[in-house]
Amino acid sequence: MSKPSIAIVHEWFVDHSGSEKVLEQILNVFPEADLFSVVDFLPSNLRSFIHHKPVQTTFIQKLPFAKTKYRNYLPLMPLAIEQLNVSSYDVVISNSHAVSKGVITNSNQVHICYCHSPMRYAWDLYHQYLNEAGLNHGFKGILAKLFLHYLRQWDLNTIPRIDHFIANSKYIAARIHKVYKRKAEVIYPPVRVENFTLHTQKEDFFLTASRFVSYKKIDLIVETFTNMPEEKLIVIGDGPDNKKIRAKAINSKNIKFLGFQDQQSLISYMQRAKAFIFAADEDFGIIPVEAQACGTPVIAYGRGGSLETVKDGVTGLFFDQQSVQSIQETINRFKNQYRQFDPLAIRAHAESFSVIRFQEEIRQLINSRLVHNQKK
Repeated sequence: MSKPSIAIVHEWFVDHSGSEKVLEQILNVFPEADLFSVVDFLPSNLRSFIHHKPVQTTFIQKLPFAKTKYRNYLPLMPLAIEQLNVSSYDVVISNSHAVSKGVITNSNQVHICYCHSPMRYAWDLYHQYLNEAGLNHGFKGILAKLFLHYLRQWDLNTIPRIDHFIANSKYIAARIHKVYKRKAEVIYPPVRVENFTLHTQKEDFFLTASRFVSYKKIDLIVETFTNMPEEKLIVIGDGPDNKKIRAKAINSKNIKFLGFQDQQSLISYMQRAKAFIFAADEDFGIIPVEAQACGTPVIAYGRGGSLETVKDGVTGLFFDQQSVQSIQETINRFKNQYRQFDPLAIRAHAESFSVIRFQEEIRQLINSRLVHNQKK
């Protein structure tokens, strides 16, 4: 049997973040695969993770201001993704949180979608998106609602094109079933736990690190520590909500903002922190796993992917609500239970999310689905 030809379809190549880290490891398993995307604006210093491969893109690549405003062309992306010709490949792997799963395939191909989430702004975050964008009223609001209605219809119409779904967590598998009425196998994203070495000696500070955007709830964490002047908090990150978040701590000497930090510096703080605090409702959430790889317990919001990456009472604690009171109560509970958290056990748990584990699981699943398709 000849080696199958593989196409990997990605949303857009502009940086190296969560979904790109998944694609990187899929490509390491199948280095012969060809790459397709809506746009490719990866700078030269980031192209090593795609093995410096060429990327076949869509007409959006050449539209005005696409390099910085590619998201503004979302209304054209369903049309664009359907223009990508992957008909000559045996296997198509779409790495999707928006439109890439809509690529058109034929009955002789196996289409496997690694789904990070059904489009959040079209489905479960629809009303929140309209509120935050100021699109609940007026003519622009009507246009936005009409477009998102169309996008939901298109999204549902693409589902029969997919033979097999992979979800990045049980949380997302449940969302796939609710929205698409399809079952999904769970393969957790790869975490480079080997880059985050164990450190058993902890210092007297709490840590949070994230891009400063609203759903990460860094403002809640900061506000909590303004009520706990005896506890130190270090905040790493930057983003659109920077001024808003810093304003909450303007009179608090126990909170220190470090801005963006390189990976080495972030790891150093993760290793030494008493605990890492994570308040987002994430689909999976890689950074809590990275903290645990350092032997550092995590205080996390008890919803979403955190329920699958943190073991309550063993590698961290959960708070029930995204509120100052709930976070503060859990921090106080953590202080009383601090000595029960074993850095060695925390590290061992993090290793179950390793890159090697991901590569083995993705290889086995895709190969098994290809064999199954050939027997039809």
